[in-house]
Amino acid sequence: MDPLIYMMLGFTFFPVVLWTVFKKLNIESWKTLVPGLNYYLWVKVIEKPIWWFVLLFVPFINIFMVFLMIVEVARGFGKNDLGNQALAVLVPVIYLPYLGVNANDVFKKVKDRPKIKKSATREWVDAIIFAVVAASIIRIFTFEAYTIPTSSMEKSLLVGDYLFVSKLSYGPKVPNTPLAFPFVHHTLPLTLFTKSYVEWIKLPYYRFPGFGHVKLYDAVVFNYPSGDTVILERQNEDYYDVVRRAEEELKQSMGGNYYVGAGRDAVWKTYKVIARPVDKRENYIKRCMGMPGDSLTIVDQQVFLNGVAAKNPDNREYRYSILTEDLPMADRVFRKYRVSEEDIAMYKAYGMLPLTADVAAQLAKIPGVREVKRVTYDRGLRDPSVFPHDTAYAWNVDNFGPLYIPKEGATVSLDLKTLPLYQRIIDVYENNDLQVKNGQIYINGVVTTKYTFKQNYYWMMGDNRHNSLDSRFWGFVPEDHVVGKAMFVWLSLDKDRTLRDGKIRWDKMMRFVH
Repeated sequence: MDPLIYMMLGFTFFPVVLWTVFKKLNIESWKTLVPGLNYYLWVKVIEKPIWWFVLLFVPFINIFMVFLMIVEVARGFGKNDLGNQALAVLVPVIYLPYLGVNANDVFKKVKDRPKIKKSATREWVDAIIFAVVAASIIRIFTFEAYTIPTSSMEKSLLVGDYLFVSKLSYGPKVPNTPLAFPFVHHTLPLTLFTKSYVEWIKLPYYRFPGFGHVKLYDAVVFNYPSGDTVILERQNEDYYDVVRRAEEELKQSMGGNYYVGAGRDAVWKTYKVIARPVDKRENYIKRCMGMPGDSLTIVDQQVFLNGVAAKNPDNREYRYSILTEDLPMADRVFRKYRVSEEDIAMYKAYGMLPLTADVAAQLAKIPGVREVKRVTYDRGLRDPSVFPHDTAYAWNVDNFGPLYIPKEGATVSLDLKTLPLYQRIIDVYENNDLQVKNGQIYINGVVTTKYTFKQNYYWMMGDNRHNSLDSRFWGFVPEDHVVGKAMFVWLSLDKDRTLRDGKIRWDKMMRFVH
């Protein structure tokens, strides 16, 4: 059965927990089973206005309203302390029926209740709890603030851009790990490695209906697919890339003593490695450059979809080599074009900068600059860090594919040549038992030569084409990893500058993301 149906049934008949309470109040208990009537009577019992009942029909807000109504029932029974009210909210299926059968607990109307004077501390605690719950519901189900941490989307989105991500655009997801410290992602504040969540309750993937679906060229925020496994001491690096490099290094150094998996074993012995659920993986933002069902190819830096050249982002960057006659480029040039410290370090080390075509043309006109040339990685030159990390595919970031992007319900042929392209989808994202024995492919114990996909997948790329850890390196983005759509930049700060030197990018604030 669809998880949404379970959730709707659970919400519709949740007032059944008031069966004994209704009985104590001389209301027929069977009315807790009548959809609509059960909530209407509940609102009447706690003596709240009719708009409380109306808000129960507003998605996401209704969850918050039910919490408030549970607390109001507890107050009716004289449970005004924070401990009892928290107990009522956390375990209502036990606590509320108990209040109904306990002879010592008597429900009183508002006018008959003694006036409770709250201490200043209690007032603050109640206000904080209310704010946290309300803000958490907004953050989980409507929109979330996000900061651009890397230059992978420059110059469309800059490091230090603060933006709002709409979760309603594609439909908000039910959190996989609902028990978590509020307003943080995966690590507790003031700690290095302590988890901010517990996995006592793990919910299956479900996405509520949204205003639309992911469209080609959208700037999309998603959970990093390759972030299911993390090296805590090296969280800025891809775990699988670290293992691959360790395998290559040990293959060279161990000689005849090398065995497959030696690199992985070395990584696990050296570092602390953990697994993360989907909703607690790092948030990435990239541009959707391939839709489910598309065939994608990159030829000399141009993306093609189904044989047709894709639209290129206006502000995309590539890496350019810069040759000067004598002295290196002056700092005033870097300031003029807002070159980051990270990019300046690249220039000083390798003589290259990530630039837009317009800026590259302007730099070429500066006296003393001999040449500004776009860097291109030739066709047939294999980059081992590029997906699918198999010697049968001589692909790199500038010349890649062709590659079919899986669509839900579509079937592909499988053999030992095509398996590396879809192995992670079959084994990890769609949770099958995948094995290769004696040259044959087994899925869930059955020999197969084809596979039918269970969900849609997307191809995400950064606008900074030579400085982006994107689908070219780790493959497809599953639909259940999509978080939301980048909508609006409300603040832009240059981390490399002071306020006096122009830290606030006034011209980059209050703009929609395209």
